[in-house]
Amino acid sequence: MNVEQARFNMIEQQIRPWEVLDQGVLTLLSIVKREDFVPPAYRSLAFVDMEIPLPAGQHMLAPKVEARLLQELGIGRHESVLEIGAGSGYMAALLAHRARELTTMEIVPDLATMARTNLQRAAAAVRNVRVVEGDGAKGLPGDGPFDAILLSGSVSTAPRQLLLQLAVGGRMVAIVGNEPIMRAVRITRTAEQSFHTVELFDTVAQRLVGFDEGPRFQF
Repeated sequence: MNVEQARFNMIEQQIRPWEVLDQGVLTLLSIVKREDFVPPAYRSLAFVDMEIPLPAGQHMLAPKVEARLLQELGIGRHESVLEIGAGSGYMAALLAHRARELTTMEIVPDLATMARTNLQRAAAAVRNVRVVEGDGAKGLPGDGPFDAILLSGSVSTAPRQLLLQLAVGGRMVAIVGNEPIMRAVRITRTAEQSFHTVELFDTVAQRLVGFDEGPRFQF
């Protein structure tokens, strides 16, 4: 496989047509080596438009969904970011390149180990990230507030515990709903008890572990 040609094709044929036009995001996708975060058995599929299997029955999001979520979160270099669902660590690597500091949570022990190992291997480029093994539905009591939170998987409704860990002016991007109807949304905390939701795009993603019966926030 010509890796660089495959990466170029992924960006130009899958990601750009999916309204990912932020040049900073597109450049980042060419820098962070997605194939280094894919299980060896699926390395040849690293740039295919599909959800790649991970240990414990989990999956990486499709490349175009990862890119669109990153674009919609709109992270700045001064911001502190929380990701829920570390998976293989790929999205964490992308987020860390754009943020001041990143914490990524993973409830599945094998995936937490995988993410930590992959990110350590990429440590020359990614130094501002920590992997926390724990239940993301509960957030990180005592940490935060965060400027941005990304849920790298779906939830039925926006989790209250996480929304309350946003700084005022901060935002969460999540895929919300139940199959076959799910939608990516951006929720901004406009005041201590006020939130504003913008619907972004329709998609479907695997449910985050621990969120089926987790704390919910009703609008």
